[in-house]
Amino acid sequence: MPAAKPTVKTENKPLSAPQKALRKLGLDRDIDLALHLPLRYEDETRIVRLADTREGDTVQIEATVVSCEITYKPRRQLLVEVDDGSDTCTLRFFSFYPSQQKALAVGNRLRLRGEIKGGFMGRTMMHPSFHAAGGELPQALTPVYPTSAGLPQVYLRKAVQSGLVHAARHGAFAETIPPDCMPPSTLRYGAGRDPHRGSVDAWGLAQSLHFLHHPTPDVSLAQLEDRTHPAWQRLKAEELLAQQLSQLQSKRARDLLRAPALKLRPGGLHEQLLAVLPFALTGAQRRVGEELAQDLMRKVPMHRLLQGDVGSGKTVVAALAAAVAMDGGWQCALMAPTEILAEQHFRKLIGWLEPLLSPLGKRVAWLTGSQKKKERTEMLGLIASGEAALVVGTHAVIQEQVKFKNLALAIIDEQHRFGVAQRLALREKMQTSESSAADAQQEPHMLMMSATPIPRTLAMSYYADLDVSTLDELPPGRTPIVTRLVSESRRDELIERIRHQIDQGRQVYWVCPLIEESEAIDLTNATETHALLTEALNPPGSAPVLVGLLHSRMPAADKKAEMAKFESGQMAVLVSTTVIEVGVDVPNASLMVIEHAERFGLSQLHQLRGRVGRGAAASACVLMYATGDSGRLSETARERLKAMVETTDGFEIARRDLEIRGPGEFLGARQSGAALLRFADLAEDVELLEWARELAPKMLDQYPRQAEQHVARWLGGKSDFLKA
Repeated sequence: MPAAKPTVKTENKPLSAPQKALRKLGLDRDIDLALHLPLRYEDETRIVRLADTREGDTVQIEATVVSCEITYKPRRQLLVEVDDGSDTCTLRFFSFYPSQQKALAVGNRLRLRGEIKGGFMGRTMMHPSFHAAGGELPQALTPVYPTSAGLPQVYLRKAVQSGLVHAARHGAFAETIPPDCMPPSTLRYGAGRDPHRGSVDAWGLAQSLHFLHHPTPDVSLAQLEDRTHPAWQRLKAEELLAQQLSQLQSKRARDLLRAPALKLRPGGLHEQLLAVLPFALTGAQRRVGEELAQDLMRKVPMHRLLQGDVGSGKTVVAALAAAVAMDGGWQCALMAPTEILAEQHFRKLIGWLEPLLSPLGKRVAWLTGSQKKKERTEMLGLIASGEAALVVGTHAVIQEQVKFKNLALAIIDEQHRFGVAQRLALREKMQTSESSAADAQQEPHMLMMSATPIPRTLAMSYYADLDVSTLDELPPGRTPIVTRLVSESRRDELIERIRHQIDQGRQVYWVCPLIEESEAIDLTNATETHALLTEALNPPGSAPVLVGLLHSRMPAADKKAEMAKFESGQMAVLVSTTVIEVGVDVPNASLMVIEHAERFGLSQLHQLRGRVGRGAAASACVLMYATGDSGRLSETARERLKAMVETTDGFEIARRDLEIRGPGEFLGARQSGAALLRFADLAEDVELLEWARELAPKMLDQYPRQAEQHVARWLGGKSDFLKA
């Protein structure tokens, strides 16, 4: 097979299947191939005697085939006995081809590699790799790379080696980190070197990469596997530094932009809103409100993340920030990911602000994709004229036809549910055709909100360019929620409990993961559950119980009607998909049942649980799980459900979620689809992260060329995704 040259651009030639597979893996440049590191290694550097092996060892042997036969009991399989002169071993193949059978003919001498299994019948190997014996043994461990279907390891090894050679030739591994700034974990002390005299050297980038692709047999495999080897440390340090540099570049570029300076006006909207609120602010809300007000006074655009647990009162803090902007004659926009959540914000904000805005001739506008044309045209007119001081809506807010007169504050709720492009589009809404020359150079202040708290290491890494405010105090009067795990086999008991709740005048959520039956995943769907509960809760002769159904495929008007019935108390049970994950607030709902809880992510389960416990009644969340054919839950599902039972603290939930899923999954739509951290682990590499944070400003100030080179090498075009 010819050596792969994936970086050569063939304008006319169509890509081969392996080249397409490389591209799918994101391996477009030589440096990408060089940074495509092995998952694990195979030791093919030595031959082991069978007599010296133990059960569980993965070994390489040379042996002669003494028998080869196909048997049919208990199932069709190929059994091959081999002898290496010290002992015998049985090779077992459940799937095989005639060509393989031929290669395993009696008398052939083979080099075999596989895991030794013990047992009553002696040593066995299941589906070992093999080829004819003889030839030189490799001098380094054999890398096994992450790959995709249709891309053989042999091809990938050649492609990676080619990438390493070409990248080195073109200077891609040029050192960018100043020699006196290396982290301690990348240093090595050779013979005769005294660490106290500074006579140490660090693992270079080129050296680290070559070593990790082809480690010597004497290396500690444990160090390679847990990534504590200095070569691994060097790669992690490089990666974290690239990320910190990119974030800091983004922050500095943003600090050069200008935004309207918004000042608190004595007796203005901000004070008036505080006076009419039907509740007192918590200490955390007052503190965060101050932080936002300070930001808004500056001429530099605010870029702040407001995080808080479910129910911590983020909406009112955002409303107070909006009041400051509107008081100065500017407009605000609030964008939410779903119509249900947007509508809830709208109703709250109308209630608080409309009485205060009306005397000023201002309004709160509403903008969604499902609006009738007439209403939509009216709203667009209000926004363009500036009469709409506050615009609440879904993605519709960022559509091209929406023209703001003077947007000064953009608020994005559940910011992780929006992509980068959407957030950038909202920022650009200030720069409309009707803007003055001065305004065209300005950006709106940006406030992003999340009910999924961000663990500290994640904030230090992915949100290094953001200021973070935290609401770490829940309003008084919230009822603690009891969480219980229940097997699917106890469904009937659960329905009895629901009936008891309804008799007490309470309401119930029942959440399902799918709308309709999927062939791929056999889960009880929402429509089926709705029918089952309707029948079970309405036996002959009993008072009728209304069971509603809510899912994302319903027309907006139907969704609205179902929610209205539930909120008014007409409907006792609402069967729903995760469309209610955020934003539905019904104080009378005291029980939440989550079906197939093992299928949900941890933060999603926590969000759903936060829909109950909003009133005075004792509230419970029941996590109903199914074990499937295996009869047991996966390790990950067990970890998630255990965390839910053990704590209701959103910050602890977020920490555990990060541990279980890793940052890529945790962040969701923030990134471009490619994980920005491939090697570093935020839980394990806190020291390296601190080092990178400290070095990044020094690099930008003192070594700007190396900093630029460093970011380009590691992030390429992906650094753009850090700028929203």
